[in-house]
Amino acid sequence: MKIGVIKEPSFENRVAITPDVIDPLKKLGFSVSIESTAGDNAFFSDQDYKDVGASVESRDSILSGSDIIVSIHALDETSAKKIGKDKLYIATLSPLAFPKKVKEIATASFKIFSMDTIPRITRAQSMDVLSSQATVSGYKAVLLAASNYSRFFPMLTTAAGTITPARVLILGAGVAGLQAIATSRRLGAVVDVFDTRPEVKEQCMSLGAKFVEVEGAADASNTGGYAVEQSEDYQRRQKEAIAKYAEKADIIITTALIPGRKAPVLITKEMVDKMRQGSVIVDLAAVNGGNCELTENDKTIVYKGITIIGNSNLQSTQPMDASKMYAKNIVNFLKLFVNKEKQFNINLEDEIINACMIAENGSIRHKPTLALLGE
Repeated sequence: MKIGVIKEPSFENRVAITPDVIDPLKKLGFSVSIESTAGDNAFFSDQDYKDVGASVESRDSILSGSDIIVSIHALDETSAKKIGKDKLYIATLSPLAFPKKVKEIATASFKIFSMDTIPRITRAQSMDVLSSQATVSGYKAVLLAASNYSRFFPMLTTAAGTITPARVLILGAGVAGLQAIATSRRLGAVVDVFDTRPEVKEQCMSLGAKFVEVEGAADASNTGGYAVEQSEDYQRRQKEAIAKYAEKADIIITTALIPGRKAPVLITKEMVDKMRQGSVIVDLAAVNGGNCELTENDKTIVYKGITIIGNSNLQSTQPMDASKMYAKNIVNFLKLFVNKEKQFNINLEDEIINACMIAENGSIRHKPTLALLGE
């Protein structure tokens, strides 16, 4: 079977398949074709792909001639129409966040798999693109904060006096939050972290952070690493606790997302008003409205001397490693379809495959997705 890899939109630097996974794909029985220049922005040249046995073709050739088409972002409607009947399309489509886009391409007759709907179970960890890419965004959020911050991160003792370390407040201790804790600590900052899930307390403390605990949170243990909506009483106590730490913070990094919903506002305008000038907020929930009331998606603004960064695609700013991680996720996902005799089969009794296959024969499969699409 032939896997076709297409070039991402102009705003994206990553590529879905990297040269280092071509050999593992060939061992599974696949051949790989990549659209010309698709890997350039991730620093993988056409020649790099040719050197490991992949072919380089035009976009039209890949869309019409591949059995499986792989990308990161959703295809445009024109490209989707060029994919043949009964072919497979694999991407990260965010059906809960972008239902209209998914509905557009779901009218075609090919089978659609969305990598961000992989259940967060132990067996699926090696193919969890949300976790792999959150690792990138959590790391880069800290570097971005440090480069925009008006002071040093670590404590420094100099001839000119002692400089106190920066205080970092991280809201949300999922994969991105934990990576942000680790990176902040490596840079020498003092880190406070808040999360509604008490079970992550030990992980945060093991990384050197202080865990801010507010009792009475709704159980979020079965939400795949996402936040859940909380009671009004809890939200009030939550905001009071966060406000105390936000006022002392030099850097705030927010990561709380609820699938298919507006991101919860954790940092209000009043909290920002009390922060010191020169402080920085990096909002990783910007794509869903932001955890900070003042966040603007894909923009950096300065409010009363405080820099608020709403970049929803930090993964694209570290394209080489982010692409390699995504590509390995894809390879591990495709292994589910291939048996020992290298025969390809779509086994819908496999809970991972079943959860990821969101459309076939022109219609959406899963009822929750149908509801969001207005069906």
